[in-house]
Amino acid sequence: MSCGGKAPKIAIEQPLRRDQAMTQPDLARTFHALHVAGRPLVLFNAWDAGSARAIAAGGAKAIATGSWSVAAANGFGDGEQLPLDLALGNLARIVAAVELPVSIDLESGYGASPDEVGRTVARAIDAGAVGCNLEDSFPHDGSLRAIEESAQRIAAARRAAEERGVAFFINARTDVYFQKDAAKHEAANIEMTIERAQSYAKAGASGLFVPGLAAPDSIRRVVEASPLPVNIMVMDDTPSLAELSALGVARVSHGPGPYSRAMAQLTEAARAALE
Repeated sequence: MSCGGKAPKIAIEQPLRRDQAMTQPDLARTFHALHVAGRPLVLFNAWDAGSARAIAAGGAKAIATGSWSVAAANGFGDGEQLPLDLALGNLARIVAAVELPVSIDLESGYGASPDEVGRTVARAIDAGAVGCNLEDSFPHDGSLRAIEESAQRIAAARRAAEERGVAFFINARTDVYFQKDAAKHEAANIEMTIERAQSYAKAGASGLFVPGLAAPDSIRRVVEASPLPVNIMVMDDTPSLAELSALGVARVSHGPGPYSRAMAQLTEAARAALE
């Protein structure tokens, strides 16, 4: 039913489909190649098939989900409160909706043991993902796991990917900068981040994600010492994309920002319509 005037034209009109010319291993190799220090891959994080298609239409080279956004869009809180089956079903719909590499935020891997993390990664690959975020904190309180335990979980994820024959991009996220009083211990944070980067690289990680890392000099030091390409998340105090490029960052994620802004705009539009 019309509410006055013509309905807005939707730019993305083709049916959901997947281009079979690009196999999953092809897409995985493409995704790896997009991580270039000084020319970062920009990921404007999606939360469902519709948002992924809109982001793809905007010129994205790859699609990545953000756990907070996917959980919120489905009525759940973050921290693995979203059921894994629902998260993987959402992933499969995104993979079917776009012709781009798709990476999923698997939070801490949905498993208490390394073997369980490996099974989660295997299921994500079976659903079409070519990469994932895997964080080194406990989902219930955000505290850091021991570095050895985190490395074992990454190693299990790598084994699962190798069994599937996919060059899966494991983006090892460290929550060093999300710990209590982290702002008071910058030197220690940098040292800890670098130590974890080295351990995670040996375990089979493909990239290092350091949300909360924002000071330009600290970013430079981490980038220079990390054996893995570095991923920074856009926050209020994050340097500009040009600055991050100059610092050698290889990947820039927008995290929950796109979802939050989209929902704020929706609320305002609804308020205007209902007044």
